Amino acid sequence: MSILEKYEKAFSTKDEAAMNDVLHDDFKFTMHSSGKQLSKSDVIGWAMSDDISEDRDRSRIVYENDEIGVHHSFVTFKDGNTQAVMAVYKFKDEKIISLETGATNMPK
Repeated sequence: MSILEKYEKAFSTKDEAAMNDVLHDDFKFTMHSSGKQLSKSDVIGWAMSDDISEDRDRSRIVYENDEIGVHHSFVTFKDGNTQAVMAVYKFKDEKIISLETGATNMPK
């Protein structure tokens, strides 16, 4: 199973131990839509919440190798808003060290 497949499975099943294992201790998540940067613990806490759900039928790994991964999905938030999200992951020590996203709001 690839690094992104492990991450997606952990995220979708709300498996905190698996999330902790796949994210590097120095992990940073940069959300360009808001300018926020989240730590590993921030992202794990968010993943365990009910704030977001991903349309599994419209989620795909675009590219992945040993250094980088690219993922596109449609994400719906608890408030009902949906975004098309392009995510770029960088890997270190076979874990995700960074994640940057760009998001486009979708019409309701």
